[in-house]
Amino acid sequence: MTTSSTALTLQPSQLAMAISNPGALGTIDAYISTVNRLPMLTAEQENVLARRLRDEQDIAAARELVLSHLRLVVSVARQYLGYGLPHADLIQEGNVGLMKAVKRFDPERGVRLVSFAVHWIKAEIHEYIVRNWRMVKVATTKAQRKLFFNLRSMRPDGQTLDPRQVDEIAANLNVRREDVREMEVRLSGREISLENQNDDEDAYAPIAYLSDNGHADPAQVLARRDADAMHGSGLDKALEQLDERSQRIVRARWLQDEGGATLHDLAAEFGVSAERIRQIEVAAMKKMRVALSA
Repeated sequence: MTTSSTALTLQPSQLAMAISNPGALGTIDAYISTVNRLPMLTAEQENVLARRLRDEQDIAAARELVLSHLRLVVSVARQYLGYGLPHADLIQEGNVGLMKAVKRFDPERGVRLVSFAVHWIKAEIHEYIVRNWRMVKVATTKAQRKLFFNLRSMRPDGQTLDPRQVDEIAANLNVRREDVREMEVRLSGREISLENQNDDEDAYAPIAYLSDNGHADPAQVLARRDADAMHGSGLDKALEQLDERSQRIVRARWLQDEGGATLHDLAAEFGVSAERIRQIEVAAMKKMRVALSA
């Protein structure tokens, strides 16, 4: 067995960093250079390690399987640089997919880990891109994700699609024509920064035209939330000071979501005059005010 951890060029602490964080070894170029020097496994070595992981839960075997395939993650991540996200972040997400693949890999299926892992690596990178590519998410359904990762390469010279091209893409990807058109519009949208990108204080900045009237202040939001909670709990305690009939009248008159009951409605319900209902209501409200101010 030639791929023991002692044969690797990195120290144990560096092994952990190489797996978990591409930036931990310095620049991204240093990371790529390092993982490209890690030894690759033969099919026999790979199967031995995979069986050790499956049968004995051998973490050292899992580490060697992951390390020997870090260069695969770098290669896959490079394919997604066009989305404007940091290469190191793409690699890190791909490493997560690689570790998931190693955990689920079955050496008895006769498939090399590289073929099995590439799907898990791409899935994690795709999820990361969809979450972070834009503030407004552009791909939330299965059809939209399929279009998001394929439409750019299928558009000739990045030009607007004509009806025939829309039909061809929809047929090739097994999606609706409407989905193709919608994703084309989304991918063609231009992003605008909310903040000024220069030192000109008079320059246009969309954030200056967004009004929040103080409602977005976190401190005010929390204060209102606490006040509402205190008011709600205090109101419940005040209602508990009333008899059952008085509670019914106050709730029916003032605590309904839509249109409270009239004095005459309650008078008919309790078999008394409307004036009597008014008197009970006045007494109940006075008693509640005392309870709320206590």
